[in-house]
Amino acid sequence: MTEAPTITPGMDARRAPARIEIDEDATPVVRLLGRTLRDAIRIGHAPEVLDHGGGTVAVRSHNTPQAATVTLHGGAVTVSGGLFAPADATLVVDLEARFSLAQDPDGDAELARGLHRALRPPLPAWHEAAESFWKATRGIRGIPDVLVVVAHGPDGPQEARFGAGPVAYRMAGTPDALAGVFTGADYLLTSLDSGLRVQGTLSQVSVMTAASWKVRFDV
Repeated sequence: MTEAPTITPGMDARRAPARIEIDEDATPVVRLLGRTLRDAIRIGHAPEVLDHGGGTVAVRSHNTPQAATVTLHGGAVTVSGGLFAPADATLVVDLEARFSLAQDPDGDAELARGLHRALRPPLPAWHEAAESFWKATRGIRGIPDVLVVVAHGPDGPQEARFGAGPVAYRMAGTPDALAGVFTGADYLLTSLDSGLRVQGTLSQVSVMTAASWKVRFDV
């Protein structure tokens, strides 16, 4: 009798993607970090850091008291509110600008660069982001029946519609601005200052703001 050959996967193949854990009663900055890192893991971004990294990184807002500690160990990533000394590295970032660095990192430069890279995953295409946003926010009371999205890209305007019914809400902007809002990478109200345009009633703007917070903070 011939014994069937077996294939033994390497260590990397057997290791599951990193898991993200956050505080039970997480602060907004912890939720923002957790959601962003889950997005990174979902698309396989920066696995050398999230799946294999080790150490603690303090992440501080550059203009508010908001802060959190990210701990990487054995394929687990834990995000906790506040700072726990001593951290191996410190990042000071602009939370309203997709974690852009406000100053040079302190401490372990490789660890700091790795986590910062993990916090800036590439955004999906605007229509993909809009579709995910639409699915995630349908349960919010008062959400419009229809979302009309117009992307002004290099090939001219492109339009997509989601939902059906008499009440519509319209959003227009560059593909990057739309993807930023629909994924939660950007604040809706901040994006209005940088060129995003909306068309709807004040109550609809309020509901859509709540919807953007839902995707930004994964609540």
